[in-house]
Amino acid sequence: MPDSIDASDAMIDNWTKRLEENAARYQALADRMQGQTVTERSKDGTVQVTVDSRGLLKNLVIAESAAGKRMAEVSAQVMQLVQRAQARIPELLQQAMTETTGTGDQAAAEIVREAQSTFPEPPPEAEPAFPEPDRVRRFLPEDTEEPPPAPPRTPPPPPQQQPRRRRPADDSDDDDFGGPILS
Repeated sequence: MPDSIDASDAMIDNWTKRLEENAARYQALADRMQGQTVTERSKDGTVQVTVDSRGLLKNLVIAESAAGKRMAEVSAQVMQLVQRAQARIPELLQQAMTETTGTGDQAAAEIVREAQSTFPEPPPEAEPAFPEPDRVRRFLPEDTEEPPPAPPRTPPPPPQQQPRRRRPADDSDDDDFGGPILS
């Protein structure tokens, strides 16, 4: 009987040791990924984005030379770069996993699969087709027909004048205002 108790204690000690080792490896993986960032830059160098290991935008730099571009183009470029940077996160995670938990760990492999589904490869870059900007800004809807003629304007009636009240001829007021304050 004492052998079975010793064997049980050894088995529990072995499980505890493996759990502690796994916890240490996963903590090392989390620590490694915590400080990771990915930076992408546009081909012309006018836009640069940096995302963290969770895919959150951490930095956005738009060069002064982008001032000549249309804002629709710049914003589309920012979004494409963010997607490209986020798509590199599973690769970073895979590399960190290889160095910390090993490639045979099923839980870490599942984390990488989840990252790949969260941050898929962006669609191939295509030149976005933006319509030419209007040189004249219109704030009303454009009609294709001619608007109906405006009705003739009639002048507004003249305002009616209130009859003027005359002051009583009583000069007993000795104020300098020329009459009572309230009438």
